[in-house]
Amino acid sequence: MSINPAHQKVLADFFRQGTRLTYKKGEFIIRPGETPPGVFFIEKGLIKSYDITKYGEENLLVIRHDGELLGMTWALTHRPKEVMYAALAPTTVWLLPREKFDTLLEANPKVALPLLHLVTDMYRVHSERILNLEYRTVRERLISFLLSMADRFGTKIPEGVLIDAPLRHQDIASSISATRETTGREITALEKKGLLSNSSSRITLHDPKSLRQFLV
Repeated sequence: MSINPAHQKVLADFFRQGTRLTYKKGEFIIRPGETPPGVFFIEKGLIKSYDITKYGEENLLVIRHDGELLGMTWALTHRPKEVMYAALAPTTVWLLPREKFDTLLEANPKVALPLLHLVTDMYRVHSERILNLEYRTVRERLISFLLSMADRFGTKIPEGVLIDAPLRHQDIASSISATRETTGREITALEKKGLLSNSSSRITLHDPKSLRQFLV
């Protein structure tokens, strides 16, 4: 997501009226069964949002990065969700309790537009995941997912575009409605074609343009 720098500053200043919290890689921000204590603004880091399937497997919902929010759905609807949040890297957030968030928002209407833009883009990310499932084959869903992740977390390097977020085969599989085994086979097949490489849960897309041709 491309964040408007001016909007980013407005939101950062707004949430800095809250409490600064830091997390190590692997630490929970919200544990299983916990109600979010408020709205979190991610100053720096990566946070995985996931739930547990009836088979006891993690189901990746989304990965949030710098400048995005956690807890907005609960803050606006007051409806708890069985969703967990864990840091994928050293992470710093600012927390505003829901009551304080509401009060400050009423007193700072200039925050409403940047907040609306950010929430709309967060909704777009979730919508893209749903649309991705319309592709018929696992390979198409995999490629669509990886291209979307490259748009959000991609860093250009000499070899192509590095998706700078850890992606386990299980995380990818749950996101594209496939088994881990099938997902692994498809990743290997694309590696053999020279279209991507996978090392230590970091995927590099060597030829995004050719990958997009699979979706045409």
